[in-house]
Amino acid sequence: MSDRHTHVQEFFGTRAAGWDDRFPDDGPAYAAAVAGLGLREGDRVLDAGCGTGRALTPLRAAVGPSGVVVGVDLTPAMLEAAVRAGRDRDGRLVLADVTALPLRSGSLDAVFGAGLVAHLPRPAENLRELARVVRPGGILALFHPIGRAALAARQGRRITPEDLRAEPNLRPLLAGAGWLMTSYVDEDARFLAVAVRED
Repeated sequence: MSDRHTHVQEFFGTRAAGWDDRFPDDGPAYAAAVAGLGLREGDRVLDAGCGTGRALTPLRAAVGPSGVVVGVDLTPAMLEAAVRAGRDRDGRLVLADVTALPLRSGSLDAVFGAGLVAHLPRPAENLRELARVVRPGGILALFHPIGRAALAARQGRRITPEDLRAEPNLRPLLAGAGWLMTSYVDEDARFLAVAVRED
């Protein structure tokens, strides 16, 4: 396991138990983001880096009982917290690395990733792996329940021009990985970039 992976596991592992308590008001933001993706009954969707599974319930509501919802995370403690919250009823939880997914190529209709980009060790390569598991025309939603400026202020830092989530950086990054960005929202209440898997 790389140093980056070890760091991610340690960071989230020590915070998993109280994660949902730290951000108790994020539920509606997750639900609104998922509702805007145009998912259909029966769709197959991955929550990449699912953490405590806050997106699983709205994803299940969007794809219905005939759909498939899979949550993948690298940190066992996060998945354990998802189970304690009962979110394993809404999707299958898998301990795995989003940089090397145990999924067939083209097997999904959509990928949802909350707070994901900042934790990818090799973003260009890792976004290509997400493209691999999605059918042509499928979607990728990169979400955060708080915008870039508000998040930076919360963390006591400034946004830098190098921020991968800045539109001028994210659009070509996605394009190089096989995704065409179709919408980009960065406001205090949420960050949501949506892209379509190109042929």
